[in-house]
Amino acid sequence: MPISRRLLLLFVLCLVAMPLAGCGVNNVPTLEETAKAKWSDVQNQYQRRADLIPNLVETVRGYAKQEQETLTRVIEARAKATSVKVDASTITDPAKFKEFQDAQNQLTGVLGRLIAITENYPDLKSNQNFLALQSQLEGTENRIAVARRDYVGAVQAYNTEVRTFPGILWAKLFWGAKTMETFQATPESQQAPSVKF
Repeated sequence: MPISRRLLLLFVLCLVAMPLAGCGVNNVPTLEETAKAKWSDVQNQYQRRADLIPNLVETVRGYAKQEQETLTRVIEARAKATSVKVDASTITDPAKFKEFQDAQNQLTGVLGRLIAITENYPDLKSNQNFLALQSQLEGTENRIAVARRDYVGAVQAYNTEVRTFPGILWAKLFWGAKTMETFQATPESQQAPSVKF
């Protein structure tokens, strides 16, 4: 084949290839990959929720339990301290007096722990932890909602491309593309997970 025919053939191929390159033949795989990436984001947010919630709940439960134990000890020690009566007739009884003094010392000890907690944590930590848990749950559900919205938008762009002209030509001729399913939430998944203490 002479050089001039080769050049002419190369020129014709370039003329044919240029419109093809600019007419959207690559839109289908690009949009498909974008939709797949958005679906991965949805799955990632579901996994984040699955990993995060049990840890948050246990953290809050631990703080609440520790504070509840301290408050219960204060109540019990106060009840014991007020149940032991010492009056003028029994202050000479060493056993009764020691019982009274032990009850008061026990109350002083648990009050000291309660004071230490409230000094270190002016607001009881469990209150802050419950608020933080609520905030984390809300943030997690918001992230899932955003990921779902982004996925639905990416699928809509992809499906529109493979169902309209000229994208339908490239989808059928080159890529064998099929429409993707949009995110369909079940009625159960539309409710935030319940957290019980």
